[in-house]
Amino acid sequence: MFSVAAHGHVNPNLEVIRELVARGHRVTYAIPPVFAAKVAATGARPVPYHSTLPGPDADPAAWGTTLLDNVEPFLNDAVQALPQLIEAYEGDEPDLVLHDITSYPARVLARRWGVPAISLSPNLVAWDGYEEEVAEPMWAEPRETERGRAYYARFRAWLTENGITEHPDPFVGRPGRSLVLIPKALQPHADRVDERVHSFVGACQGDRADQGDWRRPAGAATVVLVSLGSAFTRRPAFYRECVRAFGDLPGWHLVLQVGGQVTRAELGDIPANVEVHHWVPQLAILRQADLFITHAGAGGSQEGLATATPMIAVPQAVDQFGNADVLQSLGVARHLPIEEATADRLREAALALTGDPGVARRLAEIRAEMAAEGGARRAADLIEAELPAR
Repeated sequence: MFSVAAHGHVNPNLEVIRELVARGHRVTYAIPPVFAAKVAATGARPVPYHSTLPGPDADPAAWGTTLLDNVEPFLNDAVQALPQLIEAYEGDEPDLVLHDITSYPARVLARRWGVPAISLSPNLVAWDGYEEEVAEPMWAEPRETERGRAYYARFRAWLTENGITEHPDPFVGRPGRSLVLIPKALQPHADRVDERVHSFVGACQGDRADQGDWRRPAGAATVVLVSLGSAFTRRPAFYRECVRAFGDLPGWHLVLQVGGQVTRAELGDIPANVEVHHWVPQLAILRQADLFITHAGAGGSQEGLATATPMIAVPQAVDQFGNADVLQSLGVARHLPIEEATADRLREAALALTGDPGVARRLAEIRAEMAAEGGARRAADLIEAELPAR
Protein backbone atom coordinates (compact mmCIF):
# COMPACT_ATOMS: atom_id res chain seq x y z
CA MET A 1 0.00 0.00 0.00
CA PHE A 2 1.20 3.52 -0.87
CA SER A 3 -0.26 6.77 0.43
CA VAL A 4 0.48 10.35 1.44
CA ALA A 5 0.47 11.80 4.96
CA ALA A 6 -3.09 13.12 5.13
CA HIS A 7 -5.78 11.95 7.53
CA GLY A 8 -8.45 11.96 4.81
CA HIS A 9 -6.32 9.70 2.60
CA VAL A 10 -5.02 7.28 5.24
CA ASN A 11 -7.93 6.76 7.64
CA PRO A 12 -10.40 5.44 5.03
CA ASN A 13 -8.18 2.50 4.04
CA LEU A 14 -6.79 1.38 7.41
CA GLU A 15 -9.55 -1.17 8.05
CA VAL A 16 -8.94 -2.70 4.62
CA ILE A 17 -5.26 -3.09 5.50
CA ARG A 18 -6.17 -4.55 8.90
CA GLU A 19 -8.48 -7.09 7.23
CA LEU A 20 -5.77 -8.17 4.75
CA VAL A 21 -3.29 -8.68 7.58
CA ALA A 22 -5.87 -10.67 9.55
CA ARG A 23 -6.27 -12.97 6.54
CA GLY A 24 -2.57 -13.77 6.62
CA HIS A 25 -1.24 -11.48 3.90
CA ARG A 26 2.09 -9.72 4.42
CA VAL A 27 1.36 -6.06 3.87
CA THR A 28 3.82 -3.19 3.68
CA TYR A 29 2.60 0.40 3.72
CA ALA A 30 4.74 3.19 2.27
CA ILE A 31 3.96 6.33 4.26
CA PRO A 32 5.82 9.36 5.69
CA PRO A 33 6.99 8.76 9.29
CA VAL A 34 4.28 10.91 10.91
CA PHE A 35 1.73 8.16 10.14
CA ALA A 36 3.99 5.17 10.77
CA ALA A 37 2.54 4.32 14.19
CA LYS A 38 -1.04 4.49 12.95
CA VAL A 39 -0.17 2.16 10.07
CA ALA A 40 1.75 -0.23 12.33
CA ALA A 41 -1.36 -0.61 14.52
CA THR A 42 -3.06 -2.44 11.64
CA GLY A 43 -0.33 -5.11 11.59
CA ALA A 44 1.19 -3.83 8.36
CA ARG A 45 4.88 -2.92 8.20
CA PRO A 46 5.41 0.81 7.61
CA VAL A 47 7.92 1.69 4.89
CA PRO A 48 8.81 5.30 5.72
CA TYR A 49 9.82 7.76 3.04
CA HIS A 50 10.53 11.49 3.05
CA SER A 51 7.73 13.63 1.62
CA THR A 52 7.83 17.27 0.52
CA LEU A 53 4.05 17.74 0.83
CA PRO A 54 2.65 19.97 3.59
CA GLY A 55 2.12 17.87 6.72
CA PRO A 56 -1.26 16.79 8.11
CA ASP A 57 -1.37 19.69 10.57
CA ALA A 58 -0.10 22.35 8.15
CA ASP A 59 -2.02 25.57 7.63
CA PRO A 60 -4.29 25.12 4.56
CA ALA A 61 -2.62 28.25 3.12
CA ALA A 62 0.42 26.05 2.49
CA TRP A 63 -1.49 24.52 -0.43
CA GLY A 64 -1.93 27.87 -2.17
CA THR A 65 -5.07 29.20 -3.79
CA THR A 66 -5.06 28.09 -7.43
CA LEU A 67 -5.54 24.74 -9.18
CA LEU A 68 -1.87 24.59 -10.13
CA ASP A 69 -0.92 25.44 -6.54
CA ASN A 70 -2.91 22.37 -5.49
CA VAL A 71 -1.58 19.84 -8.01
CA GLU A 72 2.07 20.79 -8.49
CA PRO A 73 3.11 19.63 -4.99
CA PHE A 74 1.93 16.07 -5.76
CA LEU A 75 4.07 15.87 -8.89
CA ASN A 76 7.07 17.40 -7.12
CA ASP A 77 6.67 14.91 -4.29
CA ALA A 78 6.29 11.97 -6.66
CA VAL A 79 9.49 12.83 -8.54
CA GLN A 80 11.58 12.93 -5.37
CA ALA A 81 9.82 9.99 -3.65
CA LEU A 82 10.13 7.46 -6.48
CA PRO A 83 13.90 6.82 -6.09
CA GLN A 84 13.41 6.35 -2.35
CA LEU A 85 10.68 3.78 -2.91
CA ILE A 86 12.59 1.91 -5.63
CA GLU A 87 15.45 1.49 -3.19
CA ALA A 88 13.18 0.57 -0.26
CA TYR A 89 11.52 -2.27 -2.19
CA GLU A 90 14.54 -3.59 -4.08
CA GLY A 91 14.59 -7.36 -3.69
CA ASP A 92 11.21 -7.41 -1.95
CA GLU A 93 8.82 -6.52 -4.75
CA PRO A 94 5.15 -7.17 -3.91
CA ASP A 95 2.63 -9.36 -5.74
CA LEU A 96 0.10 -6.53 -5.89
CA VAL A 97 0.10 -2.76 -5.35
CA LEU A 98 -2.63 -0.83 -3.55
CA HIS A 99 -2.47 2.94 -3.70
CA ASP A 100 -4.23 6.11 -2.71
CA ILE A 101 -5.39 8.29 -5.61
CA THR A 102 -2.61 10.82 -4.88
CA SER A 103 0.26 8.29 -4.91
CA TYR A 104 1.69 8.64 -8.40
CA PRO A 105 4.88 6.64 -7.64
CA ALA A 106 2.80 3.56 -6.78
CA ARG A 107 1.41 3.35 -10.31
CA VAL A 108 4.87 3.74 -11.80
CA LEU A 109 6.23 1.02 -9.51
CA ALA A 110 3.40 -1.40 -10.35
CA ARG A 111 4.22 -1.12 -14.03
CA ARG A 112 7.94 -1.38 -13.32
CA TRP A 113 7.35 -4.60 -11.35
CA GLY A 114 4.70 -5.98 -13.71
CA VAL A 115 2.11 -6.51 -10.96
CA PRO A 116 -1.57 -5.51 -10.68
CA ALA A 117 -2.44 -2.12 -9.18
CA ILE A 118 -5.67 -1.20 -7.40
CA SER A 119 -6.66 2.35 -6.48
CA LEU A 120 -8.31 2.82 -3.08
CA SER A 121 -10.31 6.00 -3.57
CA PRO A 122 -11.35 7.89 -0.42
CA ASN A 123 -13.72 10.11 -2.40
CA LEU A 124 -15.73 10.36 -5.61
CA VAL A 125 -14.49 8.83 -8.86
CA ALA A 126 -14.82 9.92 -12.48
CA TRP A 127 -18.01 9.03 -14.29
CA ASP A 128 -18.73 8.71 -18.01
CA GLY A 129 -18.57 12.33 -19.21
CA TYR A 130 -16.56 13.64 -16.23
CA GLU A 131 -13.78 15.03 -18.42
CA GLU A 132 -16.14 17.03 -20.62
CA GLU A 133 -18.36 18.23 -17.79
CA VAL A 134 -15.82 18.94 -15.05
CA ALA A 135 -12.15 18.48 -15.87
CA GLU A 136 -11.92 20.30 -19.20
CA PRO A 137 -13.75 23.48 -18.06
CA MET A 138 -11.72 23.49 -14.82
CA TRP A 139 -8.41 23.14 -16.67
CA ALA A 140 -9.18 25.30 -19.71
CA GLU A 141 -7.52 28.46 -18.39
CA PRO A 142 -4.59 26.96 -16.39
CA ARG A 143 -3.64 24.77 -19.37
CA GLU A 144 -3.09 27.84 -21.53
CA THR A 145 -0.68 29.53 -19.13
CA GLU A 146 3.08 29.13 -19.31
CA ARG A 147 3.03 27.56 -15.86
CA GLY A 148 0.31 25.10 -16.87
CA ARG A 149 2.15 24.04 -20.00
CA ALA A 150 5.34 23.57 -17.99
CA TYR A 151 3.47 21.40 -15.47
CA TYR A 152 2.12 19.09 -18.16
CA ALA A 153 5.47 18.94 -19.95
CA ARG A 154 7.24 17.96 -16.75
CA PHE A 155 4.60 15.37 -15.88
CA ARG A 156 4.78 13.79 -19.35
CA ALA A 157 8.57 13.77 -19.27
CA TRP A 158 8.54 12.02 -15.89
CA LEU A 159 6.11 9.38 -17.13
CA THR A 160 8.08 8.84 -20.35
CA GLU A 161 11.29 8.51 -18.37
CA ASN A 162 9.59 5.68 -16.48
CA GLY A 163 8.32 3.90 -19.58
CA ILE A 164 4.74 5.20 -19.49
CA THR A 165 3.25 6.73 -22.63
CA GLU A 166 -0.13 7.58 -21.09
CA HIS A 167 -1.19 11.23 -20.84
CA PRO A 168 -1.06 12.61 -17.26
CA ASP A 169 -4.83 13.14 -17.04
CA PRO A 170 -5.94 9.50 -17.47
CA PHE A 171 -2.84 8.36 -15.56
CA VAL A 172 -4.14 10.32 -12.54
CA GLY A 173 -7.90 10.02 -12.99
CA ARG A 174 -8.61 6.76 -14.80
CA PRO A 175 -7.20 3.76 -12.91
CA GLY A 176 -7.51 0.30 -14.40
CA ARG A 177 -9.06 -1.04 -11.19
CA SER A 178 -10.51 0.89 -8.27
CA LEU A 179 -12.19 0.24 -4.95
CA VAL A 180 -14.27 3.22 -3.86
CA LEU A 181 -14.26 3.64 -0.09
CA ILE A 182 -17.42 5.74 0.04
CA PRO A 183 -21.05 4.65 -0.18
CA LYS A 184 -22.54 4.75 -3.64
CA ALA A 185 -25.11 7.23 -2.29
CA LEU A 186 -22.34 9.87 -2.05
CA GLN A 187 -21.14 9.39 -5.64
CA PRO A 188 -22.37 12.02 -8.13
CA HIS A 189 -23.82 10.46 -11.31
CA ALA A 190 -23.39 6.98 -9.85
CA ASP A 191 -25.43 5.52 -12.70
CA ARG A 192 -22.68 6.67 -15.10
CA VAL A 193 -19.74 5.13 -13.24
CA ASP A 194 -18.14 2.11 -14.92
CA GLU A 195 -18.53 -0.59 -12.27
CA ARG A 196 -16.29 -2.94 -14.23
CA VAL A 197 -13.50 -0.62 -13.03
CA HIS A 198 -14.91 0.93 -9.84
CA SER A 199 -16.38 -1.20 -7.06
CA PHE A 200 -18.21 0.67 -4.29
CA VAL A 201 -17.48 -1.03 -0.99
CA GLY A 202 -18.83 1.72 1.24
CA ALA A 203 -17.49 2.84 4.58
CA CYS A 204 -14.61 0.83 6.08
CA GLN A 205 -14.67 2.24 9.59
CA GLY A 206 -13.92 -0.46 12.15
CA ASP A 207 -14.57 0.16 15.84
CA ARG A 208 -12.05 3.06 16.23
CA ALA A 209 -11.61 2.10 19.89
CA ASP A 210 -8.03 3.36 19.75
CA GLN A 211 -9.36 6.91 19.32
CA GLY A 212 -11.03 6.87 22.73
CA ASP A 213 -14.63 6.84 23.92
CA TRP A 214 -17.31 9.39 24.79
CA ARG A 215 -20.38 9.22 26.98
CA ARG A 216 -23.57 11.19 26.47
CA PRO A 217 -24.08 13.47 29.50
CA ALA A 218 -27.04 12.80 31.74
CA GLY A 219 -29.90 15.10 30.87
CA ALA A 220 -28.71 15.79 27.31
CA ALA A 221 -31.86 15.38 25.23
CA THR A 222 -30.17 16.47 21.99
CA VAL A 223 -26.44 16.16 21.23
CA VAL A 224 -24.76 18.18 18.48
CA LEU A 225 -21.23 17.50 17.22
CA VAL A 226 -19.38 20.23 15.31
CA SER A 227 -16.26 19.23 13.38
CA LEU A 228 -14.59 20.77 10.33
CA GLY A 229 -12.21 17.83 9.93
CA SER A 230 -8.45 18.01 10.30
CA ALA A 231 -7.33 20.72 7.87
CA PHE A 232 -9.72 23.68 7.60
CA THR A 233 -10.27 24.23 11.29
CA ARG A 234 -9.13 27.83 11.79
CA ARG A 235 -12.70 29.18 12.11
CA PRO A 236 -13.13 30.81 15.55
CA ALA A 237 -15.95 33.08 14.35
CA PHE A 238 -17.90 30.06 13.08
CA TYR A 239 -17.43 28.21 16.37
CA ARG A 240 -18.71 31.27 18.25
CA GLU A 241 -21.86 31.20 16.08
CA CYS A 242 -22.33 27.52 17.01
CA VAL A 243 -22.08 28.38 20.70
CA ARG A 244 -24.62 31.17 20.23
CA ALA A 245 -26.94 28.84 18.34
CA PHE A 246 -27.07 26.03 20.89
CA GLY A 247 -25.56 27.33 24.12
CA ASP A 248 -28.88 28.44 25.61
CA LEU A 249 -31.21 25.76 24.21
CA PRO A 250 -32.67 23.71 27.11
CA GLY A 251 -31.73 20.03 26.85
CA TRP A 252 -29.19 20.56 24.06
CA HIS A 253 -25.53 19.59 24.48
CA LEU A 254 -22.84 20.85 22.08
CA VAL A 255 -19.48 19.17 21.41
CA LEU A 256 -17.03 21.43 19.56
CA GLN A 257 -13.92 20.05 17.88
CA VAL A 258 -11.82 23.09 17.01
CA GLY A 259 -8.56 21.54 15.77
CA GLY A 260 -5.10 22.59 16.77
CA GLN A 261 -5.16 26.22 15.63
CA VAL A 262 -7.97 27.68 17.76
CA THR A 263 -7.77 28.36 21.50
CA ARG A 264 -10.60 28.20 23.99
CA ALA A 265 -10.04 31.87 24.81
CA GLU A 266 -10.96 32.84 21.22
CA LEU A 267 -14.43 31.43 21.73
CA GLY A 268 -15.47 33.75 24.54
CA ASP A 269 -17.73 32.57 27.37
CA ILE A 270 -18.51 28.88 27.15
CA PRO A 271 -21.86 27.75 28.65
CA ALA A 272 -22.00 24.62 30.81
CA ASN A 273 -23.69 22.60 28.03
CA VAL A 274 -20.77 23.11 25.62
CA GLU A 275 -17.64 20.94 25.43
CA VAL A 276 -14.57 22.28 23.59
CA HIS A 277 -11.81 19.92 22.41
CA HIS A 278 -8.95 20.10 19.96
CA TRP A 279 -9.77 16.55 18.79
CA VAL A 280 -12.55 14.10 19.61
CA PRO A 281 -13.35 10.42 18.93
CA GLN A 282 -15.71 11.46 16.16
CA LEU A 283 -17.30 8.12 15.33
CA ALA A 284 -17.93 7.32 19.01
CA ILE A 285 -19.77 10.62 19.41
CA LEU A 286 -21.74 10.29 16.18
CA ARG A 287 -23.08 6.93 17.33
CA GLN A 288 -24.81 8.86 20.15
CA ALA A 289 -25.40 12.26 18.49
CA ASP A 290 -28.61 13.73 17.12
CA LEU A 291 -27.01 16.24 14.73
CA PHE A 292 -23.65 16.59 12.97
CA ILE A 293 -22.39 19.97 11.75
CA THR A 294 -19.67 18.98 9.31
CA HIS A 295 -17.42 20.36 6.57
CA ALA A 296 -18.76 17.52 4.39
CA GLY A 297 -15.45 15.85 3.69
CA ALA A 298 -15.83 12.35 2.29
CA GLY A 299 -14.90 10.73 5.61
CA GLY A 300 -17.20 12.82 7.78
CA SER A 301 -20.08 12.60 5.30
CA GLN A 302 -20.07 8.83 5.26
CA GLU A 303 -19.67 8.64 9.04
CA GLY A 304 -22.81 10.76 9.34
CA LEU A 305 -24.64 8.43 6.95
CA ALA A 306 -23.32 5.26 8.63
CA THR A 307 -24.58 6.45 12.02
CA ALA A 308 -27.85 7.82 10.57
CA THR A 309 -27.10 11.31 11.90
CA PRO A 310 -28.77 14.35 10.26
CA MET A 311 -26.19 16.86 9.03
CA ILE A 312 -25.68 20.54 8.47
CA ALA A 313 -22.98 20.75 5.81
CA VAL A 314 -20.68 23.79 5.96
CA PRO A 315 -18.09 23.00 3.25
CA GLN A 316 -14.64 24.59 3.27
CA ALA A 317 -12.76 23.41 0.16
CA VAL A 318 -12.34 21.01 -2.79
CA ASP A 319 -14.87 18.14 -2.99
CA GLN A 320 -16.73 19.25 0.13
CA PHE A 321 -19.04 21.59 -1.80
CA GLY A 322 -20.17 18.77 -4.06
CA ASN A 323 -20.59 16.42 -1.09
CA ALA A 324 -22.73 19.02 0.66
CA ASP A 325 -25.01 19.25 -2.36
CA VAL A 326 -25.28 15.45 -2.58
CA LEU A 327 -26.16 15.15 1.12
CA GLN A 328 -28.84 17.81 0.73
CA SER A 329 -30.23 16.10 -2.37
CA LEU A 330 -30.48 12.84 -0.41
CA GLY A 331 -32.80 14.58 2.03
CA VAL A 332 -30.56 14.09 5.08
CA ALA A 333 -28.77 17.45 5.36
CA ARG A 334 -28.90 21.19 4.85
CA HIS A 335 -26.09 22.89 2.90
CA LEU A 336 -25.10 26.18 4.57
CA PRO A 337 -22.25 28.17 2.98
CA ILE A 338 -19.83 29.37 5.66
CA GLU A 339 -20.83 33.02 5.19
CA GLU A 340 -24.48 32.08 5.86
CA ALA A 341 -23.76 29.86 8.88
CA THR A 342 -25.02 32.32 11.48
CA ALA A 343 -26.43 31.30 14.86
CA ASP A 344 -30.00 31.87 13.66
CA ARG A 345 -29.57 29.85 10.46
CA LEU A 346 -27.78 27.03 12.28
CA ARG A 347 -30.50 26.80 14.90
CA GLU A 348 -33.27 26.94 12.30
CA ALA A 349 -31.69 24.12 10.27
CA ALA A 350 -30.99 22.05 13.39
CA LEU A 351 -34.58 22.21 14.64
CA ALA A 352 -35.94 21.35 11.20
CA LEU A 353 -33.65 18.36 10.67
CA THR A 354 -33.95 16.81 14.12
CA GLY A 355 -37.73 17.19 14.14
CA ASP A 356 -38.41 15.67 10.71
CA PRO A 357 -39.34 11.96 10.67
CA GLY A 358 -38.75 11.89 6.92
CA VAL A 359 -35.07 12.70 7.48
CA ALA A 360 -34.77 9.87 10.00
CA ARG A 361 -36.49 7.45 7.61
CA ARG A 362 -34.21 8.38 4.70
CA LEU A 363 -31.10 8.01 6.89
CA ALA A 364 -32.21 4.54 7.97
CA GLU A 365 -32.64 3.52 4.33
CA ILE A 366 -29.19 4.78 3.36
CA ARG A 367 -27.56 3.08 6.35
CA ALA A 368 -29.07 -0.23 5.26
CA GLU A 369 -27.83 0.29 1.69
CA MET A 370 -24.33 1.03 3.00
CA ALA A 371 -24.27 -2.11 5.14
CA ALA A 372 -25.02 -4.16 2.01
CA GLU A 373 -21.98 -2.72 0.21
CA GLY A 374 -19.69 -4.89 2.30
CA GLY A 375 -17.05 -2.56 3.74
CA ALA A 376 -13.55 -3.82 4.52
CA ARG A 377 -14.38 -7.51 4.14
CA ARG A 378 -15.72 -7.09 0.62
CA ALA A 379 -12.76 -4.85 -0.23
CA ALA A 380 -10.38 -7.60 0.89
CA ASP A 381 -12.32 -10.18 -1.15
CA LEU A 382 -11.98 -8.02 -4.27
CA ILE A 383 -8.28 -7.43 -3.65
CA GLU A 384 -7.65 -11.16 -3.24
CA ALA A 385 -9.45 -11.75 -6.53
CA GLU A 386 -6.84 -9.60 -8.29
CA LEU A 387 -3.82 -11.39 -6.81
CA PRO A 388 -1.82 -13.20 -9.50
CA ALA A 389 -2.03 -16.99 -9.42
CA ARG A 390 1.08 -18.60 -8.00
